[in-house]
Amino acid sequence: MNALQRWETGDTVVLRGVWHQKLWWAGTATVVKDTPELLAFYWQAGNPSMVSENRTTPHDLLSGKVHLIPHKWTDTDVLAVVTPGSSHAVYVMWEAGQPKLRCWCIDLQEPLRRTKMGFDTMDHLLDIVISADQSEWHWKDEDEFGEAVAIGMYSLEEARSIRAEGERVLNLFQARQPPFCDGWENWSPPTKWDIPTMPEGWDGL
Repeated sequence: MNALQRWETGDTVVLRGVWHQKLWWAGTATVVKDTPELLAFYWQAGNPSMVSENRTTPHDLLSGKVHLIPHKWTDTDVLAVVTPGSSHAVYVMWEAGQPKLRCWCIDLQEPLRRTKMGFDTMDHLLDIVISADQSEWHWKDEDEFGEAVAIGMYSLEEARSIRAEGERVLNLFQARQPPFCDGWENWSPPTKWDIPTMPEGWDGL
C-alpha cells in the first residue's frame, strides 16, 4: 500500500511511537474512519502490541535505551479519534468486553504521520482524563512531564506548546464541541471484527 493512499474501514494498521529515529512502541488497530477531516481507530483488550520491557521514563527516552517485548492490550476497549494534523488524540475507553464507558482521555502527542503500515506519532507524556459522564477532568502524568522538561527532553517553549494544546482541547470539551458531542460513546464495532495480528515488518523505519 502506498503511504499516500487512505485506509478502508476494517483495515488493520500499525500505530507506532517513534522518537529520534527509534521505535518505542507499536500496536495494531482497526480503521474506523480515514478521511481528510477525521481519523478513527479501534483496538480492544487482547490486541497485540510491542512495548518496553519496563515502563519508559524520560531518562530512557534521552538515553535511547529500550527493549521491546510482545504484549497484549488489557483492561479497556478503545476508540481513538484524531483530527489530521492535530497534536492530540481523543480516546473513548470502555471496560473490556462491555458497553460500560470507563472514561475519555485526551492524549497529547505528535501529529500522526502516515506510513505504509499505518501511522507513526510519539506520546508527549501529558494526558487529560475526563470522567465517563464528562462531569470531571484532571491532568495525568504531570510529574513525568515535569521531569521531561527538567532534564531537557522538552524545551520550555515546547512544554508550553504541549500544555497549550491540552488547554485548547479542554476548551472544546467544556464547550461540548466535536468530538465530544458526536456520540462516539455510543459507537460499537461490527461483530465481525476480529483481533488482528501484528504484521511482518512492523518494526521497519
